[in-house]
Amino acid sequence: MTTTAMGLALCWPRPVLLVEADPTGGSAIAAGYLRGGAAPSDSLIDLALAHRDGQLVEAIPTVTTTIPDTTVTLLMGTRAHGQARSLNGLWEPLAGALRGLDALGQDVIVDGGRLGLLGSPEPLIHGADLTLLVTRSDLVALSGARSWAQTLRSQFEEQGALDAIELLMVGEGRPYGTREVSAVLSLPVTAALAWDQAAAGVFARGESAPRTFQVSALVRSMRSATTAIQTRLAASRAQLTAATPGGGS
Repeated sequence: MTTTAMGLALCWPRPVLLVEADPTGGSAIAAGYLRGGAAPSDSLIDLALAHRDGQLVEAIPTVTTTIPDTTVTLLMGTRAHGQARSLNGLWEPLAGALRGLDALGQDVIVDGGRLGLLGSPEPLIHGADLTLLVTRSDLVALSGARSWAQTLRSQFEEQGALDAIELLMVGEGRPYGTREVSAVLSLPVTAALAWDQAAAGVFARGESAPRTFQVSALVRSMRSATTAIQTRLAASRAQLTAATPGGGS
């Protein structure tokens, strides 16, 4: 999941804030892509403290850092899993604050981590314009994803937002394709990413990019995925505008 979030952020055409909201603890991005060298000192814990002081919106720029040579800004996650419960009161107001960044020309990608963990950022998951359940296409992965797909589908349907939950598939044709995966999980597939371990190492572990990295199967599929996601979001916003009284005039 973190590799996918990092790759999408680096391929995103607009400035983007990457929120590392995985409650597992220990920043996978700081240790992986940044290789421990340029890791920010502030994190979600500092943002939670600012929220308690009524300074949430003002604090966001102060606790984030721009990843060198990119337009990606990182909000680092907790340093230890025990800190996750301290963030329970942060998720809801943070969801509202992140929505306001669009007016400033900045998009947001949230890495919510594995589902079902203590301290899971559920308000961010349920409050996103588009939530993508990431899964591989093999039987083991689909078996694990199936119950969560059912749960999320029910939760989003109760909120009247069933069209805001879809799938992002990793490993097209390994062995199943988008149609089979969509049928098994009863959710549409927004995009599929290529299985490319060499290129994934750049996003996951900060490995040196090979000469063919920019034209690798993974990078090309990441770019296609960002286009598909943005197209999907634009369609949702157009539909919302049309449904708003006076919105179509």
